[in-house]
Amino acid sequence: MKLEILSFNGNLFKSDTVESVTATTKVWDITILDDHIPLVTVLNPSIISIVYVNDLWEKSEKDFAVWWWVLEVSNSIVKILIDMLVTVDTLDIDKAETAKRDALALMEKYKNTKDKIDMEKFIEAEDMLLKSIAQLKLWNLGK
Repeated sequence: MKLEILSFNGNLFKSDTVESVTATTKVWDITILDDHIPLVTVLNPSIISIVYVNDLWEKSEKDFAVWWWVLEVSNSIVKILIDMLVTVDTLDIDKAETAKRDALALMEKYKNTKDKIDMEKFIEAEDMLLKSIAQLKLWNLGK
């Protein structure tokens, strides 16, 4: 099975020897294997796990923290369009933990305001929280 992970900046990961892709949808976790039925879905900020055969013909697994993304499966080709792709090697754990604390503080501030809640700022804080949680999950997997 072929896999392409794309961003607006181009290819981030590509392999023609993928055995499985596991990701989290809005409802449940899914694993895509060769000859999967056609599918288009939006996936949650989370961890994506890929099992593939590397250049040395060894089975490898790679985990990524991902941000909002769309996954398409068609004719044994999986394409994923994403905003953020982080490996455990590129993860800044201190930055992720700080972002989580900041997001929680902002959400609490916006939630407890006596005036109208600025929903746009609340949603931005919630997005920052979800993004940092995905990165922290990846860090815990890599330990």
